[in-house]
Amino acid sequence: MTFPTYPRKPRPGDRVAVVSPSAGLPGLFPHVYELGLRRLREEFGLEPVEYPTTRTMGADPRDRARDLTAAFADPTITAVLATVGGDDLITVTPHLDDAVLRANPKPYFGYSDNTNVLNHLYRLGIVAYHGGSVLVHLGRSGRPHPLTLDSLRAALFTSGWYDLTPAPEWGDEPRDWRDPATLTQEPVMFPGTGWHWQGPSTVVQGRTWGGNLEILHWLMAADRVPAATELTGSVLVLETSEELPSAQEVFRIVRNMGERGLLAAFPAVVVGRPKAWDFDSPRSVADRLAWAQAQREAVSRALAPYRPDAVVVFDVDLGHTDPQLIIPYGGEIRVDAVERRISVRY
Repeated sequence: MTFPTYPRKPRPGDRVAVVSPSAGLPGLFPHVYELGLRRLREEFGLEPVEYPTTRTMGADPRDRARDLTAAFADPTITAVLATVGGDDLITVTPHLDDAVLRANPKPYFGYSDNTNVLNHLYRLGIVAYHGGSVLVHLGRSGRPHPLTLDSLRAALFTSGWYDLTPAPEWGDEPRDWRDPATLTQEPVMFPGTGWHWQGPSTVVQGRTWGGNLEILHWLMAADRVPAATELTGSVLVLETSEELPSAQEVFRIVRNMGERGLLAAFPAVVVGRPKAWDFDSPRSVADRLAWAQAQREAVSRALAPYRPDAVVVFDVDLGHTDPQLIIPYGGEIRVDAVERRISVRY
């Protein structure tokens, strides 16, 4: 296959698109959104440009696709950032103008439901970036996490290799966006637990593919994922969302990937720390750690019949927990099980 290529990077002072191809939550939480925009200007020196549906909940999928296509088409825009995720982007990507996207490749940042766009760009031959959210990360209460800022800055402005590092602290219990007073309060954080490695002591280097596990299941149902032959030698990246799929559901989805023939393509798998707390499902720290252990066991059990020799790294800070490291989607990653290091090329 032809590997995706890296689009040209923005520079401080550039105009960047801020879009909501999934949910228009900036319209419901303008105080969080405006904080994220201010930090985009102050921390990165970038000028955000909004589109008509950026603050609109329930916008027609065709209108959201029109805005995203327009962001790629505009020659003055040098990167595209999603405000947040959602749950229906699978209805938007069919309306994108692929000819425009191919002719005007730009770095796209998003995660969760944005896995739909990341996978779409991958199939068009464009490297994108799993991670970054104007609301969740730039609008984080208290301050943006330093590890998130450093990773996002490197992904936005640099093109070399970047070492991911285990976070010294982690959290999955954000402040309540419905209360503007909480924006000054740091989120609840806990001591870091490091990464969990399994598999052979070897080094795997390849291109990444994957994203949010629940969205990948939807994409498989819609038959919108690459063929296993296109993914051979790649590194699978997985993470789960605030919908908190059970360990059994995680097992079934990963097993389904194996039945489709996908798992055999991946000599390495990098799994994000699972979010285990939500406002509707609060859990103790002990219960959250047990949740993570159950998910590790589920993924390992699902992988065993299809790729028993895979290098697997669990609890990497790349998904719905805090901090968040940016992963190039379709870009290069090196998983070194000898030195216990993970590096990505931005």
